[in-house]
Amino acid sequence: MDKPQRGYWCECWTEDVTEEAPSELRASFDAYSAPQADRWVAVALRTISPALDADASDEAWRWLYEGRIQTRRALLRQQSCTVSVTHASTRITWTIRPVLFVPLAHRQGVELPMCSNDFKPCVTG
Repeated sequence: MDKPQRGYWCECWTEDVTEEAPSELRASFDAYSAPQADRWVAVALRTISPALDADASDEAWRWLYEGRIQTRRALLRQQSCTVSVTHASTRITWTIRPVLFVPLAHRQGVELPMCSNDFKPCVTG
C-alpha cells in the first residue's frame, strides 16, 4: 500500500452498566470495505448469541436480520455506525468508523541513526 486507502476502523468495547468503570477495548479490526466491516460484527454476534440471555440474543438477531442492511448503507455513505447488545450487566458495543489508512514509511533497507543502537530492551524478572 503506497497511497492512502479508504477503509473502516472497527472496535469492540465492553462496559459494566452497573459500575462507573471505564469501557474496555476488547478487539479491533481494519476493514477495507463496508461488507468486510459489517461482516466482522455479524460473525461476532452469531458466535456469541447462543451464550446471551434471551433479550440480548433478540437484540443481536434483530440487527442481523433488520439492522445490518441499514448499517451497510450508512457505511457506504461514509457514516459511522454503532451496534450494541446488553447481556446481564454487560453492554457490548461494536463501532465502525470510516477512515483513511495512511501507509507507514517502509524501513527495510533504511539505515537507522547511530543512537538507535544505544537503546537496549529492558529485561524484567
